[in-house]
Amino acid sequence: MYIVIFRAKVRQLDAEYSATTKRMHELALSEFGCIEFHAVTEHDQEVALSYWPDLASIHAWRMHPEHRMAQQLGKEKWYAAYSVEVTKVERAYKG
Repeated sequence: MYIVIFRAKVRQLDAEYSATTKRMHELALSEFGCIEFHAVTEHDQEVALSYWPDLASIHAWRMHPEHRMAQQLGKEKWYAAYSVEVTKVERAYKG
């Protein structure tokens, strides 16, 4: 399993942002194999964690045209800066 960690410094959020993120979550979970998707925004910081079964799923998601458009809007309107990290889960357990 892999986790994509998205961090951003928020410039501004609006109704279009809310609708776009809702759609992106639905799309990732229903069509691209995303296992879980969690995001939180506090003040001017956003962190999103998405869990994926493999790198191929992450790549397909990254290249999807609707997601590419959302990425572009993020760069132009919503985020002052952002970073993406992809990590492999070596061990996981629950109590």
